[in-house]
Amino acid sequence: MYTSSSQLKYWTFPVTELEKLREEANQRYVENHSKNFQLDDTSRFKFFLTAEEESKIRRFYEYELKNFCLAFQPPMPNYVLGTSMCYFKRFFLHTSVMDHHPRNVLYSCIYLACKVEEFNIPIEMFVKNISSVKKAAAQDMKYEADKAGDILLSEELLLLEILHFHLTVHNPYRPVEGLFIDIKTRCPEISDLEKLRKGVETFLTNCLHTDACLLFSPSQIALAALVSSGANSGINLDSYVANKLVDSKENLRKIVDHIQRLRQMVKQVEQFHGQYERLESEVKMLEVKLEQCRNQENNPDSVQYRRTNEEFSDEEDDSQSGQKKFHGYQDLPMDHDILM
Repeated sequence: MYTSSSQLKYWTFPVTELEKLREEANQRYVENHSKNFQLDDTSRFKFFLTAEEESKIRRFYEYELKNFCLAFQPPMPNYVLGTSMCYFKRFFLHTSVMDHHPRNVLYSCIYLACKVEEFNIPIEMFVKNISSVKKAAAQDMKYEADKAGDILLSEELLLLEILHFHLTVHNPYRPVEGLFIDIKTRCPEISDLEKLRKGVETFLTNCLHTDACLLFSPSQIALAALVSSGANSGINLDSYVANKLVDSKENLRKIVDHIQRLRQMVKQVEQFHGQYERLESEVKMLEVKLEQCRNQENNPDSVQYRRTNEEFSDEEDDSQSGQKKFHGYQDLPMDHDILM
């Protein structure tokens, strides 16, 4: 249940804390790597990405993640997309894009979500999908098909660590179905309810580009989607919310506030869709800066990365136990939801 989940306990935040965590991740990377590039206090701020520039890169790759999932063959369930996006947002809440390039991370998020959500896809088929999408083609993204599988698996181990093995994600898709059933049962006077479904799906898809999964419960997001779709379709759900869902004016005020905030967030995303081409152009320029200041130890195309992998392979060959050791994994709290 969501009320006892790791999502609520560890991955739901006040809105002001989100930006604070992302700025801290940016500052932490700059502080830790300034000496590597031999930069003084003045020049390092021009050399490294700012928190705002990181935000633009994250937003661009959120579109890449969504587009890849929507184009995936065989068709990918919407809850896999929701879980993938949630993993991606959680990962970069505590990690700078300069440390781990989102291009590589997003595919690991999707592949891990496929396994967690039991959308069973062989890694060969997954890699084939990477190569078939134009923006993820090897020649454009330096993501060669023959090494994509190795990168996926190596990034997946890192992803598990950053997520603290909290893999269960509660998406709003199931609560939406529950609300549909509840309204049909308790409010038979509301007709043509099914015509809200398309608007609900659009709202939830746009919601993926917000921080809603880090701020609100799945049921709050689902209700906001229904109310928004109803308002756009001429179906008023106010009486249902006020008379059927809440038992006090105080709770009603909280629900109304959540709905208004969510609708405003989605409205901003809808307005931003028309600026995607400008974002893409800006990110292309930022990518040049990113290539200069990124952590080469985590760059699959770098000499440092290959050297580290070779050293790790040599250690594994020499190990008599035959078991891989992943630093710190045994000490991480696991999500008990996945064991039930």
